[in-house]
Amino acid sequence: MSGILYFVPTPVGNLEDMTFRAVKVLKEVDYILCEDTRTSGILLKHFEISKPLKSYHLHNEHQATEKVITDLKSGQNIAIITDAGTPGISDPGYLLGKAGADHHIEMICLPGATAFVPALVVSGLPNNEFLFAGFLPQKKGRQTKLKQLAEEKKTIVLYESPHKINTTLEQIKEFFGEETKISLSREISKKFEETKRGTINELIEFSKSKTLKGEIVLIVNNSI
Repeated sequence: MSGILYFVPTPVGNLEDMTFRAVKVLKEVDYILCEDTRTSGILLKHFEISKPLKSYHLHNEHQATEKVITDLKSGQNIAIITDAGTPGISDPGYLLGKAGADHHIEMICLPGATAFVPALVVSGLPNNEFLFAGFLPQKKGRQTKLKQLAEEKKTIVLYESPHKINTTLEQIKEFFGEETKISLSREISKKFEETKRGTINELIEFSKSKTLKGEIVLIVNNSI
């Protein structure tokens, strides 16, 4: 029988967000796929998890997937984790999930940490329907994507890095309009967690008034 592929969420900040089940699974699998073995090594050491680690990231996932599928077919149980959050959500994991489905591998994704859910809940913006857009394209296709999203009536979820946040906010103003409502959350579940809500102009002023650190989640709505 084939083994089981586990997608295991890891904390986006506070280590206490790790679930008992996640620790149990990681202690029981044959080996663990990690986005960065050094980063994951710190987490696993904290929870006294001692298992072989293998790199699985955006630069090697095409080559590594075939070997992982072979190991699963041989009966090994394997877990994949990323530096933070749920594998496959703006992180490596999709290709492995697709290959697992194609080869009829049993796959289980544990419930757990992902940055956009708490940001969406505390945004104060409609969350009965939303569109998760992740990171915008870096260059090619960026404006096309923004134009497309500006037509969306649902609340939109975006990820952004600190060094691009000012540019992104200005572009949201340009394409979505000055009446756009937005919530910015950063350092989720960490010591300096912060959420700022307001109009796009208010958020631009806030962002330019200080140096923002940590990964940022933007919740955007221009239809209310």
